[in-house]
Amino acid sequence: MNRRLTLLALSTAVGFGVLHIQGQQPGNSGQGGQTTPTAEPHANDRHAGAMKFPRAAPAGKDSGAITNAPMGAVNQGIIDEKTWKYGHAFDPPPNAKIWNPLKLKMMRGEKVTGGTVSASSDPSTYCAMANAGYDFIWTEMQHSPREWENVAKMWQACPHAKAVPGVRVAYANEREIQHAMDAGALVIVIPTVRTVEEGKDGRDWTYFPPLGKRSLGAGQAYSTDFWGNVPGGYRNTINDNVVLIEMIETVGGAAQAREIAAIPGVDAIFAASSDLGNFSGYRQGDPDYERLINVVHDAALAAGKRLCGPFAWRDRPDFTCFQNGSETAAIARGVAAELGDLIDTQGKPEVGPYAPKK
Repeated sequence: MNRRLTLLALSTAVGFGVLHIQGQQPGNSGQGGQTTPTAEPHANDRHAGAMKFPRAAPAGKDSGAITNAPMGAVNQGIIDEKTWKYGHAFDPPPNAKIWNPLKLKMMRGEKVTGGTVSASSDPSTYCAMANAGYDFIWTEMQHSPREWENVAKMWQACPHAKAVPGVRVAYANEREIQHAMDAGALVIVIPTVRTVEEGKDGRDWTYFPPLGKRSLGAGQAYSTDFWGNVPGGYRNTINDNVVLIEMIETVGGAAQAREIAAIPGVDAIFAASSDLGNFSGYRQGDPDYERLINVVHDAALAAGKRLCGPFAWRDRPDFTCFQNGSETAAIARGVAAELGDLIDTQGKPEVGPYAPKK
């Protein structure tokens, strides 16, 4: 009997001891014996990273990765961007088809038109222009006070309108072009390209590597409302679908037009009718002016690129890409076509603000 009592007492003591120890374990609740799991089960395991990241540098040690490549790496020796062999993680699928209708027309050599949205930041005005029949919309940012937030909202109102969203940025700049691309642009127009270096800058920020230097960010371009569901994926196919147009507007730009047109990634060069006059001091029809236009013409042909200009030049030889008038001009033309001989036949009171000025 005494032996039984002794065993019972020992068993009870051991049981209370186990309960006491469990109550002291981290992550255990004192109520009901329920446990709360930690956010990282291997938080206190200094070797856990080696299991999850087998190629990671050893904890607290210099891995020597700047000069020593791991086994199986394509790029050996010291890291050098100039000699780096780019991987294939973002290659487009084999036989990927072009999904940008503007790019498709340009590749076929067909004439394309762009309607200019210059003054308005109103989404309904933008959408009216985008569905009016143009191939792309030239959203003006070089000479417009609007900001990128306004542009994004306009494009967001009708991302799959008949005309694809395009923009003339202020200049060849990383911030400007990447804002445009992340907002969903399928056409980038670079103004006043004076040198090959500026032309390459425009290319670099328009395209993802390896052709360019655009960083992988965020923005509505990646969304399913825009290009997130395109065949092959946006990141893998946008380099083949974006259209880059560089404008020759200065005498210096004309002097380097052949080299600018030959830059890989430039789809077209634009002979700027107004600014080539502004920067040269001659008007259309003057021999010196016409010489500059023909220089741009010759550069496009030599590089096998499209040649752009104002819509008034739609019958000029070899021009296949045109900028059309602004939304205000389009409204005026539309009203004139609609009203015919009834246009501007308003009444003329003898007094008041609408009376004829004396």
